[in-house]
Amino acid sequence: MEMVQVVFLTVLMFFVLVTVHEWGHYYFAKRAGILVREFAIGFGPKLFSYKRNETQFTLRLLPFGGYARMAGEDPEIVEIGAGQMIAVRLGQDNKVKNIYLDALDTRKNVIRGEAEYTDLENELKIRLDVDGDVTTYDVHPQAMMIKGTQQTQIAPKDRQFGSKTVGQRALAIVAGPVMNFLLAFILFAVYIQMVGVPVENPTYVQIGEVSKGMPAEEAGLKEGDIIDTVNGVKIGADYQKMIDLTAASEGKEMKWTLIREDQPINVTLVPRSMPDQEGGKIGISPQLPSRNAGFGETIKFSGVEMVNTTEAIFLGFKQLINKFNMNDIGGPVRTFEITGKIAQQGIEYLTRWAAILSLYLGIFNLLPIPALDGSRLAFLGVEALRGKPVDPGHEGMVHFVGFAMLFLLMIAVTYNDILRLISG
Repeated sequence: MEMVQVVFLTVLMFFVLVTVHEWGHYYFAKRAGILVREFAIGFGPKLFSYKRNETQFTLRLLPFGGYARMAGEDPEIVEIGAGQMIAVRLGQDNKVKNIYLDALDTRKNVIRGEAEYTDLENELKIRLDVDGDVTTYDVHPQAMMIKGTQQTQIAPKDRQFGSKTVGQRALAIVAGPVMNFLLAFILFAVYIQMVGVPVENPTYVQIGEVSKGMPAEEAGLKEGDIIDTVNGVKIGADYQKMIDLTAASEGKEMKWTLIREDQPINVTLVPRSMPDQEGGKIGISPQLPSRNAGFGETIKFSGVEMVNTTEAIFLGFKQLINKFNMNDIGGPVRTFEITGKIAQQGIEYLTRWAAILSLYLGIFNLLPIPALDGSRLAFLGVEALRGKPVDPGHEGMVHFVGFAMLFLLMIAVTYNDILRLISG
C-alpha cells in the first residue's frame, strides 16, 4: 500500500472514531433541547470552521480528541451590568435580535441606551433608558450577543445542560461511548465479511503471511494459495508435514504444487537456513481456511470479537496498574505509528484495528477519571442519589484538574514516543 494512501487511511480512521463519539453527544444533546455551541474535532487553533443552524463545526490542529460544547457547561456569555451602554437591533417581531456591547456608534439601525435591567436566561427581557425614555424589550430566545468579531448566541435556562433531567443529561454523556461500541461492532462485522469465518475440519493448508526477501516470495507464493503437494507428497490439512519436509530440504531444490483460484501452479524453491533456527525455512505462515460468513454468523462472531477484545483491554488495564511503565503507554504518535504499519498489511487488518480502537475509546471514556465521560456520569449518579446537583464550581474544578493531568500525561507520553522513534 502506498505511503500516501496509508497516511490518508490512518488520518481518516481517527477522524471517524472521534467524529462518531462526539456525534453521539451532539445528537442526544440536541434531542434533549440543549444548545450545542460547538462540535469540534481536535483541540487547539482552528484549521476549518463553518456554522450550521446554531452549532459551529470546527476542525482543530491537535488530533487528541474532540468535544461537543453545550450551553451552560462553561461561563461564556459576558454579563451586562446595570448602567452599561449597549445597543440592540430588533427583528420583524419587535424582539431583540442582536445585542451589541462595543463600537456602538458604528452600529446602524439600532437602539442605543443605558441598560437598567437584563435577564437573558429566564424572563428574556432588556430594559433600556434611551435619553430618559425607559422601554422594556422582549429578547428573542436565539438572540446574538456581539462584541467585536465574536458572536455568542444567548442560552435561555431551558436550553442549558444543567436545566435538563438527570436522565437526559446522562443520555447525552453516555451516547458518545455507546456510539463507539456500536461502531466497533459494525467494523468487526465488516472485517468478518472481508475475511470470512474458519472452515470446520479443514482439508487443506492455506498460506497466510509471506515474508519479504524469503524463498517463498521469490518463488511467487501468495497469501491465500493452497498447498497441494510438496515434492510429490500430498499435504492435505497437515501443516506440520510441510514444515518437516521443508526443514529437511535446507539448501535443496523443492517442487511445490499450489492451488490458486482453482488452478494448479507448480513452483520451485530452495529453503535456506535462518539464524538460531534449525532446518530450512521459506518464509510463510499458515492461515485458517475460511469461507464466507452468513448474516447470523457475522452477528455472532462480531459479538465474540467484542467480548474477547473487551477482556483483553481490561487485562491490559490491570497489568498497567500492577506494574506501571511509561513505555507500556502509547500516545498519539505511537498509535499513529502502529496504525500505519497495520494499514500496510491491508484494509481488512486496518478495519479490525479500527474496531479495537473504537471499543477501547468507548471503554476508556467510561472510566471514572476526571474530565472523562465516566466522571461526569459519576457526578450525575451522586446527584440522583442526593436529589440535588453537586456544586457546579466544585465539579468544574475536578474536571479542570483532571483534564490538566491528562493533558500533561499526554505530553509526557508523546515526548517518550518521539524519543523512542529517534533512538529506534
